[in-house]
Amino acid sequence: MDTVEAPTTTAVTPSSTSSERDEGVLHAALIGNPNTGKSTLFNALTGMRQRVGNYSGVTVERVEGRYQSETGRLVTILDLPGTYSVSGNSPDEEIALSVLLGRAEGVDAPEVVIVVLDAQNLERNLFLASQVLELGLPTVIALNQVDAAEAAGLRIDAVELTLELGAPVVPTVATRGRGLDVLKRAVERATELPRPERRFSLPPELAAVLAPVDGCLTRGGLSPSAAALESLRLLAVGTVQGHLAGIDGLEAAVQRAQADLEGQGYYPRALEAELRYGWIAGVIERTVHRPGASGSTLTDRIDSVVLHRVVGPIIFLVLMALVFQSIFTWASPLMDWVESLIGGLGVAVGSLLPAGDLQSLLVDGVIAGVGSVLVFLPQIAVLFLFIGFLEDTGYMARAAFIMDRFMRGVGLHGRSFIPMLSGYACAVPGIMATRTIENPKDRLTTIMVVPLMSCSARLPIYTLLIGTFIPPIAVAGVFNLQGLTLLAMYLLGTVTALAVAALFKKSLLKGPSRPMIMELPPYRLPDLRSLALNVSHRVGLFLRKAGTIILALSILLWALASYPKTLPGASMGEEAAREAQLANSFLGQAGQVIEPLVRPLGYDWKIGVGILSSFAAREVFVSTMGTIYGIGDATETSGDLRDQLRAERHPRTGAPVYTPLVAVGLMVFYVYAMMCMSTNAIVVRETGGGWQGARWAVFQFAWMLALAYGAAFIVYRTGLALGLGA
Repeated sequence: MDTVEAPTTTAVTPSSTSSERDEGVLHAALIGNPNTGKSTLFNALTGMRQRVGNYSGVTVERVEGRYQSETGRLVTILDLPGTYSVSGNSPDEEIALSVLLGRAEGVDAPEVVIVVLDAQNLERNLFLASQVLELGLPTVIALNQVDAAEAAGLRIDAVELTLELGAPVVPTVATRGRGLDVLKRAVERATELPRPERRFSLPPELAAVLAPVDGCLTRGGLSPSAAALESLRLLAVGTVQGHLAGIDGLEAAVQRAQADLEGQGYYPRALEAELRYGWIAGVIERTVHRPGASGSTLTDRIDSVVLHRVVGPIIFLVLMALVFQSIFTWASPLMDWVESLIGGLGVAVGSLLPAGDLQSLLVDGVIAGVGSVLVFLPQIAVLFLFIGFLEDTGYMARAAFIMDRFMRGVGLHGRSFIPMLSGYACAVPGIMATRTIENPKDRLTTIMVVPLMSCSARLPIYTLLIGTFIPPIAVAGVFNLQGLTLLAMYLLGTVTALAVAALFKKSLLKGPSRPMIMELPPYRLPDLRSLALNVSHRVGLFLRKAGTIILALSILLWALASYPKTLPGASMGEEAAREAQLANSFLGQAGQVIEPLVRPLGYDWKIGVGILSSFAAREVFVSTMGTIYGIGDATETSGDLRDQLRAERHPRTGAPVYTPLVAVGLMVFYVYAMMCMSTNAIVVRETGGGWQGARWAVFQFAWMLALAYGAAFIVYRTGLALGLGA
């Protein structure tokens, strides 16, 4: 298979003009480096007035919010992906640049740009700000987290910085709402101010060499300011791709410019960084005052422990163990409440309708099917809460730093660990997070292994099997065997992901590993309001999935288990009649066809049906088991379903179908198998789309299924050989 380059955005006609805009609405775009508090500022400005979607043609998440200004004008803000530049080296950067230039299909061209800067890391942040200013769009600078800068002994002259940048600078503290009113007024008035422009000059010889490149770009439809920005970028990149690929003569002009500059002693790839940081150094010198050298900060003292070569990984593992233990225990009361609510709803609906197919459809199909997924919503909320907390406090970046040592051993670096860690919540955003990885082979390798991380959709399966077959034995007085078993499933997926990544990097996607350069933000207390908004947003996405995919699958499973109808014999009891109906149904027939395939794993045809039904979405396994065993309100915490699983016997031998060994083997199968339509679709689009993306998605599905089957076979057969089958 061929490797793929990072997807690019094609040039389109600007998406809207002033005449096409909603009358009186001001369109703004929010951009900034990661860890600047950009999302917190966005949430503080817009609150719950947000909507989420995707940019046209790509899977980059598009978040838009709105607020009303003091004058009553409606302002919409598009939160662009966090990025360190708009050089177009990754899909996130390409999207941000396309939006700013008005090329993004279906997106209003911004009238104002809000650039968020971290006051503590002003020098690094100004690189992106200088690029945005060169585009000539009305721009407002939000100098965020000034309280943390002041606590660190920094004093930034906002007035002088405004003069240096040619754009208004507003000090803000997004977590406290400080400066937001001033920022809103500045955004509304930005269009009335002179347009910003490039704040440094090119040496005459450099300007002369770049003139032909600028000429090609302007003839290709770019404005002079955009052409000036692109010409420097093209010198660094060295190749012409994406929306610029169709400009006549541009590739040759870039190559001539590079050759001429090398002949004059310049290093073209570093030229943009040298020019920008040279100008930035002067700005910092004139605007940032450090009254005196201070000792080590609180962040430094914490990092001396957290990032220790020995203690750091131990702290990370203990923290992860606590996270997964809390997922299994803290959410239990809420899960019980949701389960009782769903059970009560099923009883109420059933009592209003006469016995028959309609009652069965609503109670056993719709309510039981969707309810079996909704019941583990508290676990998902707790998982999202912990991940958001780790990100907001600054520890997530440290986790990537700690893991970099291990990731380099498999040919990747710590930046790949962030998407993998996100995969614990859901593989879809985890795969989307790989867009920050510049190297195409590293990015593709990461995409291939992210689904091995145990996502939230696996939680109901783990919860059902662990709660049914793993005893709650105390371990070390703090943990119990159930929580440690859950942690073991997550560690198994993580370790396997690293091993598979190493295999790919040495064979199919072979390439040199690159050192990781990553900012470690200062530790901060998370903004509870912003954290709550992010958790509610993720939970809302999950609920929409439950209301569409899971609902449709639940109805389909009910129909397959209910037809064709089997008339019960005169001497049949209720349980025997139900078994006969299930065995002769379409669902039962399918299970019996695949039973020879799953029997070597210790599974009967009913487990095979559960596996078959969950290929579209893993969490459907629980509701399928409920349908098979006639438990209308079955959930992963349902006592009736657990009793049925413990009591199930092989019809010929009378031996238990489910044993701890079978349960562990089944969990291992679900650790490895690719069972998610949404993830399959995202892989297709993130690996190039069309036939190329489909090939990668099919390849991923095939090798993960083979790994799942082989691992489950080894677990079961090894357990039998060791006498653990009882």
